[in-house]
Amino acid sequence: MKEHEWQTILGQIPAKSNQYEIIRVAGRPGLKKSTTTLHYEKSFYMQASKYRGLNIDGLFELHVKVYYPTMSPDLDNCFKCLLDCLQYVKAIRNDNNCVKILGEKFIDRNNPRIEFRLTEI
Repeated sequence: MKEHEWQTILGQIPAKSNQYEIIRVAGRPGLKKSTTTLHYEKSFYMQASKYRGLNIDGLFELHVKVYYPTMSPDLDNCFKCLLDCLQYVKAIRNDNNCVKILGEKFIDRNNPRIEFRLTEI
């Protein structure tokens, strides 16, 4: 097992339900990433210096602490976005290699963020 460093990403991570918008393409309904999600991905990329380009291609565990500004959001709604962002920055090759997620929820009204660490198995 190889345990990587903790990384902090500032900003509120979008919920799973807010990741996509319905659009019309040639008269047919389709999906596209929401503007909020696209902005978060860019911000994540700029901040993820410890993980960018790591290219973990085997099984891994994700340890994450999510700091929300209020108690309202569900903890599990952020996991999909985080795994997608980890693929986007090439920290992991495929999110289906995640075999364990350990998540904790905290409240920080002034500084929403996530702190995460990957452990290769």
